[in-house]
Order: sequence, then structure tokens, then C-alpha cells
Amino acid sequence: MHSVAILVLDGVVPFDMAAPMQVFDWTRLPDGRSPYRVRLCAERPEVAADGGFTLRVDRGLEALADADTVIVPGRTDETPLSPAVVAALRQAAEAGARIASVCVGAFVLAEAGLLDGLRATTHWVAAGRLAHAFPLVDVEPDVLYVDNGRILTSAGAAAALDMCLHMIRRDLGSAVAADAARMSVMPLEREGGQAQFIVHDHPPVPRGSALEPLLEWIEDNLAHEVTLGALAARAGMSERTFSRRFREQTGTTPLQWLLRARVRRAQYLLENSDHTIERIARQAGFGSPTAFRERFRKVVGTTPYAYRSSFHGRRAATAGVS
Repeated sequence: MHSVAILVLDGVVPFDMAAPMQVFDWTRLPDGRSPYRVRLCAERPEVAADGGFTLRVDRGLEALADADTVIVPGRTDETPLSPAVVAALRQAAEAGARIASVCVGAFVLAEAGLLDGLRATTHWVAAGRLAHAFPLVDVEPDVLYVDNGRILTSAGAAAALDMCLHMIRRDLGSAVAADAARMSVMPLEREGGQAQFIVHDHPPVPRGSALEPLLEWIEDNLAHEVTLGALAARAGMSERTFSRRFREQTGTTPLQWLLRARVRRAQYLLENSDHTIERIARQAGFGSPTAFRERFRKVVGTTPYAYRSSFHGRRAATAGVS
């Protein structure tokens, strides 16, 4: 099983701690098995949590040494970290563990020197303070989370859910992540200031809206040419009225929604089929493989080939999880 160690420090914010704990604990493989083992760990057996209560923690800092993922929740106690905590975090990073912070937990990673030269985020209220205190960190205040590979940071506690679902999807694929999102009553994808890597088979459809049947029709016809005029006619509106109503109900334009849907379809096919890039470009409705590659890189941040290699490799590596 993939071991997740959540490091709780004095002043730990309960929600920052509980959000990743629950998301990983609720995650299940298609056969019902639990792929993650989640443990709290701390420097001392008792931790004073923010909110006036005390946590009793069974595992010490040694839990970081054999963890596959280490998560550091935010804390309100701003006293400097102990040398033991700094050493444990650095050793975990050097051993290859994936290390992630929630909210102002980014300050802990920065103090341990793990964010030097990297992009990072934290709660927007604290972003300026993080940038001032740690000038070697490239702070991005307008994103939900930042993934540097082995080091991740998230904004407020709710953004920790986005980050955790992202990690689950990277580990186990979109289907498992989608199930985890449903258990959290959380969309698998939220709009943010960055092109998010969290996607599912279809972009969200606003349930109960007047446009729902049309959006479902688009999903069924992505491989065909779809024009604004055709959509407006199908909705029984002028193009101008249709565009206005569409933005009101979806928060984006018809063209952007269509392009996003096509990229999501392509991602699903890249993950779950062995079709050629050219065939996937046609199935997703792109005019040419070149147009497909350009749009895919712009939205996802990598090439279709690299995306497929990444997810196929992770799926093969996790197929034997027990």
C-alpha cells in the first residue's frame, strides 16, 4: 500500500489535517481495496491543535522515513521548526518521498529549504508574506495548487482537496479519482488560475439547466464539426442570445467549452486506449494532429505522447497494489 504520513505540528489547523486524511482514506480501487494507508505523525505524542484541543498521535517523526507521501497541514503556531522536524522532512525528500503542503503549511516546507528555486502557493492572504520571508521561492498567489513533481503546495484547505484528487489521479487514474471526488461531494475539476491536470471523462455539465440537453448532445458529437450557428439553432436562439445564455449558465463561451470537452475526451482516450495520436485527434474532433497537439499542450501543459507515457507508466506500476 502507498503510505501517506500527515505531519501535525503545534497549532495544526484541523481542517487542513482532516481534508487529506479523509480523501485518501476514502479512496478505493475498482475491486474495493484501499490503495492508501494514512497515518498521523508528530514530533511528540501530544499536539496542541488550533481550536483549543489536544491531539494524541501514535507515530513519531520516524513515520516520515518510510512514507511514500508526506503531507504538512497549515499551523497557526509560528515558532521556528525544531531541528528534528527539519531533518525529518529533508531526509524524507532525499529518500524520494512526495511531499505536499496545505495552505500555510508551505511555510514549513520553505523553512525546511524544500521550496528553494521552486514554484509554490499558499493561502492568498499569506502569499505576500511567504514571498517576502523566502525570496528563493517563486510564489504564485492565484492558483489552487502547484505540482513540481515531488514537491506540491496547495492554497486554502478546500484547495487541498483539489491537490489530493490530483495526486490520486496521478497515482491511480481518473476513474479512481472521480470516485474519491464523489465521496467528498467535490467536483473532480474546479476552475482556477492554472490549467489544471485534474480531469474526468467529461467536463462538468450544469445539471438542471436549460442547456443540459444541448451540452450532452455536444458530448455525443465531439468527433463532428460543431459550429456556433448550429448550436444556437439547436437551442432555438440567435447566436448572440445563445452566447449570452451559455456564459450565464456555464461560466464560459461555447467555443471554450467545446475545446475543453475535446481535450478531456482526448485525455480519456490517451489513458484508456492504445489508439494512435492521429486517431485520437479525429475522435476528439480536432481538425488535424497538429491542431490537437497545440491545443493539448496549451491546456494540459505537456504533449499527448508524454501524457500517455506518464499515465500508462503509473497505471502499470499500481496494477499490483495490494
